[in-house]
Amino acid sequence: MTLVEITQPVFDVDIDLAYATEHNFTGTPIYRRAACYLHRETATLLQRAVRFAGSLGLRLRVLDAYRPTEAQWTLWHHTPDPHFVTDPRLGSPHSRGAAIDVTLLDTAGEELDMGTKFDDFSPRAHHECQDIPPIARRNRVLLLGLMTMAGFDYYCREWWHYQLHDSRRLPLLSDKAGGTRLT
Repeated sequence: MTLVEITQPVFDVDIDLAYATEHNFTGTPIYRRAACYLHRETATLLQRAVRFAGSLGLRLRVLDAYRPTEAQWTLWHHTPDPHFVTDPRLGSPHSRGAAIDVTLLDTAGEELDMGTKFDDFSPRAHHECQDIPPIARRNRVLLLGLMTMAGFDYYCREWWHYQLHDSRRLPLLSDKAGGTRLT
């Protein structure tokens, strides 16, 4: 299966892949290079979400997309918590190119307040959390609406995570599909 590379100008998104930097929960880069890939179906839904966000004067920032199975193992070895890191033996939607982690940017390119940072493993990151400022709850609902209107499913424990419905029908992909793995 061929993955679609998400690049400008084809996709009007800001790409800031956390796992290509040390600014992630492991504190070390997981990807060799900051290349963003998605399964073609996921890329189509992303295009739709980009249009919906743009109609409101907003942009999407991609924090993670396709994640090779090898990278999933690295995350699992660091934090084997099945509520936040999928056991690689089961296969993450990210490792199928079927998931994307995003947030919203305003017209100045600043991230909207979502109440927590990306990859916060606390209950405050859950969609239904009421223990965050009202503006953050509004922004989460806005992101959820844009992404589900585009056709994505969501994970209730992570406000940033969206995926294809029935993503398990797609095969797991190794680093050969995108060449993003660190080692």
